[in-house]
Amino acid sequence: RTNESNCISNSSNTTFQTSFLPPVYGVEFFLATAGNSLAIWLLLTRERRNWHTGVVFSFNLAVSDLLYVLSLPLLVVYYTLNKNWIFSEPVCKIERFLFTCNLYASIFFITSISLNRYVGIVHPLFAHSEVRPRHAKLCSVLVWIVVIGISAPTIVFSETNTPKSNCTECLGSASDANLKTYLTYSLFLVFFGCLLPFLLTFGSYVCILCVVWKNNNISKTEKRKVGLMILTVILLYTISFIPYHLLRNINLYHRINNTGHTWVFQAYQVTKGLVTLNMCIHPLLYASVFDSMRHICSCVKEVLSTDSRPGGQS
Repeated sequence: RTNESNCISNSSNTTFQTSFLPPVYGVEFFLATAGNSLAIWLLLTRERRNWHTGVVFSFNLAVSDLLYVLSLPLLVVYYTLNKNWIFSEPVCKIERFLFTCNLYASIFFITSISLNRYVGIVHPLFAHSEVRPRHAKLCSVLVWIVVIGISAPTIVFSETNTPKSNCTECLGSASDANLKTYLTYSLFLVFFGCLLPFLLTFGSYVCILCVVWKNNNISKTEKRKVGLMILTVILLYTISFIPYHLLRNINLYHRINNTGHTWVFQAYQVTKGLVTLNMCIHPLLYASVFDSMRHICSCVKEVLSTDSRPGGQS
């Protein structure tokens, strides 16, 4: 274990990481813990008699978020101590594994929620007669098996390393000797873990919008739920999933070819903060799936709008 007093790293890249990531992870920890704990509590109490397929997927997504968010304090300590990992190497591997599991569980369960809404709106008769919560439970089990399977290599690639700075680093990708192999794995994750779900989600939304736009029998409430879901998922892919996957592989390419640029590295660090932000945005997605969360969001919105009016505050 490295002595903290001997850990010195003054590079501009490290300085940016240690000043940017700890406060970001700290804020995300509190927001994601509160939002997803509330969602799980509502699902287990207020929605326990109404576990339709969308609720099943939402519950799994919230559990995934809560499992990973509890590891964020480790990263806050790590970057606060100037990128000095004071925990063991197995803990480093577990943290990286949980991060990867959460990222792709988020993407696959969001895809499941989107496809479930597609079936419910575009093929309502089939959904009403054939689709049951047990099907969503089975699908969730399959999603977890796939996610754990594609995340397992991170346990092999992740390790601790002590460079010249005398700081024990927890490598988020791989050592220099394994970078080319890791890049292949990373590109696989881009296509199978991000691009394929994105195409399925995008296709389902195109079909949903066509039906909702033409059908006057769909209620305004249902249209608002659909609109909230689509807006939330577009937001997640735009600011979180796509930038992270893009910058991660550009950064890996520069590392392999020793052509690193500071702006690439720093942009990648920003996307690391943004990709964990998805756990804070998911409660908005839950509001489009179950009523109790939507009611709470409406109450919060009403309180905020009241406080913002002149004379609204006592």
